[in-house]
Amino acid sequence: MLRCATVFVFVAFLNCRASAPVTTVTPASDAPVLQSPQKPAVDQLIPWLLDEGAQLRGVPFSDVIVDVTGKRVLSFDSKNEVDQRVKKAIAAACDETMKRLNAADSPVQKVGRINEVSSHFEDSLRELLNSTPGLSCDFPRTSDGKIQRSGYPDLRVVDRASNRVFYLDPKLYAVGSRDSSFRTFYFEPKTGTNKVRDDAVHFIIGFEHEPREENRTWKFTRWDLVDLANFKVKLKAEFQGSNRDMYRPEAIVASSTDH
Repeated sequence: MLRCATVFVFVAFLNCRASAPVTTVTPASDAPVLQSPQKPAVDQLIPWLLDEGAQLRGVPFSDVIVDVTGKRVLSFDSKNEVDQRVKKAIAAACDETMKRLNAADSPVQKVGRINEVSSHFEDSLRELLNSTPGLSCDFPRTSDGKIQRSGYPDLRVVDRASNRVFYLDPKLYAVGSRDSSFRTFYFEPKTGTNKVRDDAVHFIIGFEHEPREENRTWKFTRWDLVDLANFKVKLKAEFQGSNRDMYRPEAIVASSTDH
């Protein structure tokens, strides 16, 4: 789903695994020498994650996508007729979407939180682009053919004549936060829920909005279509656990029911 507030950039394409004993050849002899087994994978991984060096920053998003999915991130080509045609259609859909959602009778005007407005942008863009002659637009499917609204990307546009694919991911941001360094993009590499299944142009559509507190309505003021071909991301690792993981009976040492 579309996100505009607190998100973590979690782009992990590590190739860290437990290693078997290593066999090497010494300069003085051709006899193989059995080395000690390396540390378990997790013991190698954690110090690597603690390293705040350049290897965790400025990672090309296109490299992440090809390593995770095997698919290429294509650059938008301003001289390509198909790219220009699709860009024009997306621009028209963005204009109409903003007009619709700014209307006083728009359903989003009854929504209190901007995060809950997100899906309305996706639905409007999908409807408008899917009704554009020569284009189809739908929610991308996972590798097992299921539609999944959450996760990157949100929409998949296909130019029928050329079969060229464009992924779209709308984002919302407040006026004044455009230059913020706060993390607002999220991509979690998973095989089962991967939705990038084509060599494609990847676009972010950023919609700016005014604070709702000023007039008690949502007002969207501008949009930008961003090519992610040269987008750089950072790795922020996060170890997770659920309530089920935490509240195991054998782990509880005291409880209110003991009194």
